[in-house]
Amino acid sequence: MALLAIAVLCLAAVGAALFTQYAWDLQPCPWCVLQRAIFCLLAIVALLGALMPTVLQPLFLLLSLLTAGLGLAAATWQHFVAAEQASCSLTLADRIMSGLGLDALWPEVFMATAACADKPRLFGLPYEYWSGALYALLGLAALVLLVKGGTRERYRFRR
Repeated sequence: MALLAIAVLCLAAVGAALFTQYAWDLQPCPWCVLQRAIFCLLAIVALLGALMPTVLQPLFLLLSLLTAGLGLAAATWQHFVAAEQASCSLTLADRIMSGLGLDALWPEVFMATAACADKPRLFGLPYEYWSGALYALLGLAALVLLVKGGTRERYRFRR
């Protein structure tokens, strides 16, 4: 159930980003769309983990933790490095997104349409703070579940 919640939160984050892009005209930079892709990857990993037998769930919790760490690293890089550059074209994020082909496959979701220096804000905070905080919370949840030893049938009464 916890892995399913992680997947739902990741998809909700992408949905919120799309809403603010199209309803409020907060356009994404390459690092923003890379973080969207990482949220999608984390959702897939968590969803697959939720569908797996209990014995395999620790593996998917570990993969979820690592993926959340990737997202947190991308958000941190965006804030401290990319947002200070006038242009973020041909950065690592831009090359990754072009290499994956997601921007051509689904441009409404994965095409970067702004520069990193534009620094869009949501409720007064830079966008990367929000995604970084969510990545940290999701990674912490995966770590806690991993340390506690699983996600299902932990509290069932045994006869």
